[in-house]
Amino acid sequence: MKYRSEIDGLRALAVIPVILFHAGFELFAGGFIGVDVFFVISGYLITSILINDLENNAFSLIDFYERRARRILPALFFVMLICIPFAWLWMLPSQLIDFSQSLIAVSLFVSNFLFWKESNYFAPLAEEKPLLHTWSLAVEEQYYLLFPIFLFISWRLGKNKILLMIILLTFLSLIYSEWGWRNNPMANFYLAPARAWELFAGSITAFYIYKKGQRKNELLSIIGFAAVLVSIFIYDKTTPFPSIYSLVPVLGVVLLIIYGNENTFVGKFLSLKYIVGMGLISYSAYLWHQPIFAFAKIRFENVSSIAFIYLSIFAVMIASLSWKYIEQPFRNRNKFTQAKIFSTSLVFIALFISIGLIVQLYGNKFIPNYNLESKISPNFGLHSDCLIENDNVINNKCSTKTKAKYVLFGDSHAMHLADGFSENLKREFGLIQITKSGCAPLLNTAEYDHNINPCINFNKNAVEFIKNSTSIETVVISSRFGLLDKNASIWYENNEITSQNLKENIVKKEFIKLLTDIQNSGKKIVVVSTTPKPVDMFSPGQCVVKKLIKNKNPDDCNFYHTDRFINKGLLVFDSIKLNNLVKIDLISMICAENVCNSYQDEKILFSEGIHLSREGAKYLGDKYYWDILLKQEK
Repeated sequence: MKYRSEIDGLRALAVIPVILFHAGFELFAGGFIGVDVFFVISGYLITSILINDLENNAFSLIDFYERRARRILPALFFVMLICIPFAWLWMLPSQLIDFSQSLIAVSLFVSNFLFWKESNYFAPLAEEKPLLHTWSLAVEEQYYLLFPIFLFISWRLGKNKILLMIILLTFLSLIYSEWGWRNNPMANFYLAPARAWELFAGSITAFYIYKKGQRKNELLSIIGFAAVLVSIFIYDKTTPFPSIYSLVPVLGVVLLIIYGNENTFVGKFLSLKYIVGMGLISYSAYLWHQPIFAFAKIRFENVSSIAFIYLSIFAVMIASLSWKYIEQPFRNRNKFTQAKIFSTSLVFIALFISIGLIVQLYGNKFIPNYNLESKISPNFGLHSDCLIENDNVINNKCSTKTKAKYVLFGDSHAMHLADGFSENLKREFGLIQITKSGCAPLLNTAEYDHNINPCINFNKNAVEFIKNSTSIETVVISSRFGLLDKNASIWYENNEITSQNLKENIVKKEFIKLLTDIQNSGKKIVVVSTTPKPVDMFSPGQCVVKKLIKNKNPDDCNFYHTDRFINKGLLVFDSIKLNNLVKIDLISMICAENVCNSYQDEKILFSEGIHLSREGAKYLGDKYYWDILLKQEK
């Protein structure tokens, strides 16, 4: 296959925006599309190589995997190896355990599945994950694993039929991604089915060039170049990705590959010496920049924009060395035979999996400060999700007494209150927990993105259980009302509602209807507000632990919370105007004005996120609302 310097220039166009996006520069708010550029390039190059091998009867699956291993694994494994001591020295115990999971997932080429379950790519806390960026490598590796087999098996059908099949798969994947960002945006972002069409776009390009040859067209190459640049500077983290919006950069790259040869203005620009040089080290630059940025944030917490400029330069410098002394030697078959490549890869895979498993299984025995951070491990009540089971009974693990007087009802923001009930109350009066994560306590309304019926059914069963119970006297209810988040839509009366004002009105009305229904059955109701929500969405609990470990002042972790109008859980809480109802406002216990405590009376109030820690829930209960509940008994 003929070398094309402008393709290396395209790699530079992909990696530079990604680095500057992760560095936090607002101008490059759409820099994440660099990954999509890489996908198209990979699809094009891999398919071109496979077509050439199949046409010349030189195809070998083992040889193909060997070439991919030489290209990907040495630099990746070296970066992972270097990350380990820094993770041990600087990470919190929970971060170290998460990191150990990523060592295993990356080694097995499934890190996109791990991060799908673990983190929002655009969330602030995700920025401290050194191997987060490997999700895209996992997508490519899954493509490398399956696509050659597909092409080899279907080759006898002829190139035209294969091309039609790829076009059909591309169309289906694109449609799926358009559905996915609306219904399961996290899975849509990380998983291969929604990303496959971008790789297939490169494959289609390879078939086109094989048949027609590369063309020269100044106008189309400029349009392609402009499409990529516009995406970088216009898109941001609120842009649904992948989706129809992704067509702009993807088609831009397709136009550049087909029409932007070295004789066009764009091709000459992309073939400039330093741009090609950046393209040559782009893989190493992509590998190194995320760990460098992540560890800088972990170690120094507040990293300035100027510092990120220096860190970006440092990442490029390290990438140059990595390309020269790691990537290049391992591509030399005279130095490293096929057997050496495979055997060395297996040794490192086994090493990383072993390290990951040891930390997972025995970390509590040797990780420094493990017990300190265990204080902020979230406790979701007696037994996490506590549902009404068959025959209208509650799981024994979700009840402290057979004939309990108190019931705790709601989503995870009800769960984390369980430690706030004194042991005396649990023992003498009894507490039943009826909770389900993500399910706001509403009878006819649920978040549209969720599997709707389980939430609706859960709440209906819970309310019927509460109303029919002869022992229950007081119902404690709390919820974050996450279904009112800006990007959420709700299901109401068989309709999808997206209007924010309409959503708020419906939820307020439906919540008051639920409270009234319970009150009419003769039960007392206590509604507890949601916790304050930090403006910058950092983790108050982790911040306090870091300060205590470093013997610094944990009061530095006090934070500004979003005002009551923006915090939708508080908006619903404030709207309740019912007689004989007790309201407990956690904000007033934690915050003064808009400043909230993360650490109060030597107690860590929060877990890793915005839930209360065990000791935080117990402290607030003992100091504030336990007395309020006792008054209900008089």
